[in-house]
Amino acid sequence: MQAFPDAAALLAPRSLDDLLLYRLSRAARAGAGMATRLVEGGFGITRREWGMIGTLAQTGEITPSALSEQLNLDRVRTSRGLRSLVEKQLVERRRDAEDRREVHVRLSPAGRQLYDGLFPRIADLNTGLLDGLEPAHIEVLLQCLQRLEQRGGALSAQGMVPEKADRRSGGTRHRWPKRGA
Repeated sequence: MQAFPDAAALLAPRSLDDLLLYRLSRAARAGAGMATRLVEGGFGITRREWGMIGTLAQTGEITPSALSEQLNLDRVRTSRGLRSLVEKQLVERRRDAEDRREVHVRLSPAGRQLYDGLFPRIADLNTGLLDGLEPAHIEVLLQCLQRLEQRGGALSAQGMVPEKADRRSGGTRHRWPKRGA
């Protein structure tokens, strides 16, 4: 394993291991694999479906578009996930009485039961990952994550990277803006 980068390496990356997003991905994968095995093997749902179930457990009834926004997923993936959850009888759809074109989704009783059984196990996994960190370090981690999310949103709003390249045409070329520009 490569030496862990320091702040200078993150600010002037020279290798894959020096890239912030790569480091964050590695840290997330360390626990995400266990979470995936738990939800897929033990409960028969995908990680994406788990995210939908968890969001519906917190928000109650919601439109698929609003769910898509909360999960930061495109509408096609959200629609596929909801279709699968409806087939598994974990989510229910309801047409709006006033606007028949609008659909709302919510957890079914079976979906609520699954959430109630799975959430404590996922929570234990997450707290286990934090075990050994000082509370002050956890606070700093949370502050850093919040700032990274805000900065990522700002860069996205500035159009730093085009939404999607057309893979069939070989994609588009993009010139990165100069730092500080």
